[in-house]
Amino acid sequence: MNELTTIKELSQRINLSIIGQEALVKKLLIGLLADGNLLLEGLPGLAKTRAVKSLAKELNTGLSRIQFTPDLLPSDITGTEIYQPESNEKFFFQKGSIFSNLILADEINRAPAKVQAALLEAMEERQISVAGKTHKMEPLFMVLATQNPVEQEGTYPLPEAQMDRFLMKVLIDYPDSESEKSILRLVRDESKGNTVQSEAVDTNIIFKAREEIKNITVSEKAEQYIVDLINATRFPDKYGDKLKEWIAFGASPRGTIALEKCSRVIAWLEGRDYITSDDIRSIIHDVLRHRLILSYEANADGITPDDVIDELLKNVAL
Repeated sequence: MNELTTIKELSQRINLSIIGQEALVKKLLIGLLADGNLLLEGLPGLAKTRAVKSLAKELNTGLSRIQFTPDLLPSDITGTEIYQPESNEKFFFQKGSIFSNLILADEINRAPAKVQAALLEAMEERQISVAGKTHKMEPLFMVLATQNPVEQEGTYPLPEAQMDRFLMKVLIDYPDSESEKSILRLVRDESKGNTVQSEAVDTNIIFKAREEIKNITVSEKAEQYIVDLINATRFPDKYGDKLKEWIAFGASPRGTIALEKCSRVIAWLEGRDYITSDDIRSIIHDVLRHRLILSYEANADGITPDDVIDELLKNVAL
């Protein structure tokens, strides 16, 4: 069984326990295969936590769930040096909850800025520094942060620098009526203990798939299209009055890299060894919606980042 077949089976198995959220499951796998971190935004009860737990279960990897609260300290997640007088080495590093494979940072916008900043080095450099010593993360490491878009009281909005470190921002919506009926049946079956146990996927499959994805061909035309889309966010006055009025600041080069990475993953999942403009257009909303800073006028008119990206796709030539 090759890597692509295994990943597709993994997707099907997760979808059996996360009913009605096929798009979320696909984005989780894209983030995992692209070796990036995800920001999941949706109302409570839409299976954000369940999806991450299901992914960890199917991969048989470590999962740390950190409930972010206003009184959380950086050392609570990174770990700290502990003094042990009876030991030859007087100080022992007690690892924090960040040292796992999948990190579920629940309601990340409820923690103060210095706790949010404690995640930055781990997310970007895959290491943390405590008391002058560097500690490496696990080879398979992914941060999945959630936030509630409605509750703003008592929260600390993520700064732009930290938002930019997330590969994608995935919006999660309600399931449809048929899916919700299936959810009821699933929960009833689970309460009776009627669950099917399946063999976990070997994590080496993920690393092998990543190597294959690196070899996906990106033509010069595809590169130019990606660069043109990003440039349109930086120089919107060249692409129409609406974009000029709506965008205050565009995407950084991290956005360019993320768009190309995710497009390669989509091409690989489709069984192709090259990317197309459709691959780029299908993932651009998730890659750019948290990287655009809109103008006061756009916010006042109720324009969303997704509206801006729609306009962007209309104005940038294929």
